[in-house]
Amino acid sequence: MSSPKESELIEAPQPEELESEVEENAGLNKALDTYRKLIDRKDLVEPLTEKEQDNLEKRIKEIENREVVEKIEEHDPVEIPCEKNKITIGPPTLTRFEKARIMGARALQLSLGAPPFIPIPKSARISLDISMEELEQRVIPITIRRVLPNGDYQNIPIDYFEK
Repeated sequence: MSSPKESELIEAPQPEELESEVEENAGLNKALDTYRKLIDRKDLVEPLTEKEQDNLEKRIKEIENREVVEKIEEHDPVEIPCEKNKITIGPPTLTRFEKARIMGARALQLSLGAPPFIPIPKSARISLDISMEELEQRVIPITIRRVLPNGDYQNIPIDYFEK
């Protein structure tokens, strides 16, 4: 006999295994049904003709036969060269985020004793003022790396950007 403190283990019935194809294609089937409904509603005044219905079924068969890419293969990042001072990733000007990062890094360097690349303006009160002026004159030797979602990148010298 078991004491009330001991708990009995009851095996739960295993769920029946569904066909893997049905599970995998559930989203596709739903999308195709929605597509079919959209095409049928396109002509609210008149129903689809036999020819249009056949074309619709052909398109749906084509979609069903397409290869579904579930996992993207590994991609090694590649550098995209700057040809003829041309920027291919992003805008041709520095973004506000790039400007902020450059000025902040340069201001930190200046506050830690790095020599300035320009004569210090009389209006400069803090290192950030000096770094802003250096950025406007494009004398900071820095390269911006812009990265695409697939990992490809472009290293762009600061001279290539429009002012």
